[in-house]
Amino acid sequence: MSKYRKEHGLQKNPYFKGVKFNLHKMRLVPFALLLAMLSFLSCDRKLEQPPNVVFILADDLGWADLPFYGNQFNEAPNLMALANQGRVFTNAYAACPVCSPSRASIQTGQYPARLGIIDFLPGHWRPYEKMIAAQNRTQYLPLKMETLGELMQRAGYRTGYFGKWHLGNQEQNFANHQGYDESVIFQGSPYYNYNKVLRPNQNFPEEKVLSEALTDLGVDFIQKNSKNPFFLFLAHYDVHVQLDADSAKIEKYLKKPKVPGYPSNAIYAAMIEQIDESVGRIMQTLKDMEVDDHTILIFFSDNGGLVSRFDKVPLIAKSKQHIYEDDSLLYIASSNAPLRAEKGTLYEGGIREPMIVKWPGKIPAGSRSDAMISSVDFFPTLMQLTGGNTEQIIDGKNLLPVLQGDATDTERALFWHYPVYHHSRPASAIRHGDWKLIYFYDTGESELYNLKDDVGESNNLVNTNPEKSKELKAQLDRWLEETHADLPKQNPDFDEARRGEWGTHPGRDQMMAGEKIQ
Repeated sequence: MSKYRKEHGLQKNPYFKGVKFNLHKMRLVPFALLLAMLSFLSCDRKLEQPPNVVFILADDLGWADLPFYGNQFNEAPNLMALANQGRVFTNAYAACPVCSPSRASIQTGQYPARLGIIDFLPGHWRPYEKMIAAQNRTQYLPLKMETLGELMQRAGYRTGYFGKWHLGNQEQNFANHQGYDESVIFQGSPYYNYNKVLRPNQNFPEEKVLSEALTDLGVDFIQKNSKNPFFLFLAHYDVHVQLDADSAKIEKYLKKPKVPGYPSNAIYAAMIEQIDESVGRIMQTLKDMEVDDHTILIFFSDNGGLVSRFDKVPLIAKSKQHIYEDDSLLYIASSNAPLRAEKGTLYEGGIREPMIVKWPGKIPAGSRSDAMISSVDFFPTLMQLTGGNTEQIIDGKNLLPVLQGDATDTERALFWHYPVYHHSRPASAIRHGDWKLIYFYDTGESELYNLKDDVGESNNLVNTNPEKSKELKAQLDRWLEETHADLPKQNPDFDEARRGEWGTHPGRDQMMAGEKIQ
């Protein structure tokens, strides 16, 4: 038993019990009876077959964007159906407020601070700011790291990855070298005429929107592999900028009355509907292939919702910009209210995620959970599910007790490390129970919030509760030291007049080169 299993009390999985025969003694069994026994054992083994797993990941989709968290403008009937058939999580978090670190945390079970991928690849860069931001140690997910794909492969699953990867720009670091038997990787925009940015190149019709094409690949994978255990990872690019969607869907939302207090961007709403249709198609395919009752379906997002671009330029694709010409919605995608801020910050709007898990017969339908969840938890959960093992350090927690029962761990500590400039300043954060502390490196100041009373993080309690601030800061410091987190440094070239300028990240060349293969 591995050190991780011992520390976390993980047991061998009952799905993988062996069946042993004494063939010498079975010589005396009548042939017809022997066939009947073998048939029974075959059926029994089929019943013990581990569940299939489908993981659908949205890009930049905010916690407050979906109806089951209270949104009254966007429509997602299939996700609502999924929520009614499974469990909705209200305290699910990405391990980072941007994509690459969160995706790496899902694949490896490690916090970005430990792994050394702390920003999207290659990252943002402000050469004249007060601090020199920390950089990614590698501009790719190192091949030495064991991924979810490799974990599931070793457990006998057929594995497939389709969509955005963003964990390496070169072929040697794509999903097909990280444990996925089948993969088509999407490398950046656009949402139409994208065949040349799919790896390997595809031949989809130019008018087919990207979400539909990626779902086609996922549906085909399920159909081909439904007779044996399969693991499908479907990673959408919706609702990432530059915003673009099906024109008929956009027109539908342009005609819909706006909701007070929400931007009600029609293009953004259409993109959410595209994700929702993908979820519906996957759910229907599982039913058609008669594997719905034996499949775990996970829906998640990689970071908080984007409100506006960091560089303050229009966030809509050029072909659709005429829709909001001379309108503020040319620059505003969404709102995370009642949560504060957005993607690229450690406020709740940047890290709290929508999450649904459906597991027929195991998870109570229509249930909700306030359990504390992090994206680092998926790896150890699927490791326990499959009876797997790993030698690498795992920061996450096995969620099976939370998924299958009423266990709610609302007091665990979760951590974030985002020591770069984006929509905010270099910072680290901890949430422990209802309390959350954010520490900013450029000023050395902290902010303290009680999320139970103040989910919008509007009342900084750092001065009125100094003991709690000191306690959480000490806990955060110990975690930063334990994970060997890379910290920002004072910038000798700091220029007050030019501090807001964006420059070319020094890690871009490494990203373009990829990992050197010995």
